[in-house]
Amino acid sequence: MSSAPVALDVRNVTKSFGGVVAVDDVSFRIESGTLTALIGPNGAGKSTLFNLLTNLYHSDAGAVSLYGTPLHALSCDTIATLGLIRTFQTARIFAGMTVLENVLTGLHLGARTPLWAHALQSASARKEERAMRERAQAMLEAVGIAALGDRDAGALPLGLQKIVELVRALIARPRMLLLDEPAAGLNDTETASLAHLLLAIHRSGTTVFVVEHNMSLVMGIADRILVLDAGRLIADGSPNAIQSDAAVIEAYVGRSDPGRPASC
Repeated sequence: MSSAPVALDVRNVTKSFGGVVAVDDVSFRIESGTLTALIGPNGAGKSTLFNLLTNLYHSDAGAVSLYGTPLHALSCDTIATLGLIRTFQTARIFAGMTVLENVLTGLHLGARTPLWAHALQSASARKEERAMRERAQAMLEAVGIAALGDRDAGALPLGLQKIVELVRALIARPRMLLLDEPAAGLNDTETASLAHLLLAIHRSGTTVFVVEHNMSLVMGIADRILVLDAGRLIADGSPNAIQSDAAVIEAYVGRSDPGRPASC
């Protein structure tokens, strides 16, 4: 049995919209330092579940905790300060700001100098700003996009915008990173680059939980896969086990879904 601490504990989470149950009594635990994927047919409730974890939606029942801290009733900002950082299906880039400036916004949670000191450009504020810029530049260099630092982030192709959003999330030093369909809209080359980056993030010790339709990506990077269908958790296991799971195959067979497992 693993001795790793539990990063995310989800217990009996349920959410309905207008009488339709989107997430139905879902429970699971994710251990610290792992890379877990959540898959399922279109409309299975995957993104709804992610939104419940960070309180963008409030659950009707159940509980979620991060490293033992209950998240119920906490604001999204407070949850982020606890180390649970997420990205979205559509890259949320600040258009009109440079790539470097976009990445710098990810550091605001950890800023120690008061806002008024930054407004007055005090010595301590200038020192902190230099340190932040150096760190942001180093992150851009680490993922190979340092040359884009002065470019308008909103003018970048979708694949690069998603990388910028991911770097912005990483620079906040998350204890756990939630990624909502990071490969959506990417071509094969961009997806391969994303896979290398996600594996590097995983090896660095960050706990990663990803919703994704691209099965080639999921099967190549995940330690463990959870499967939702019609809001219920129907399978939980290794990539090899999931590919041959009868319940998973039945959930996907006959559906026109780009996320169908390769064995289906």
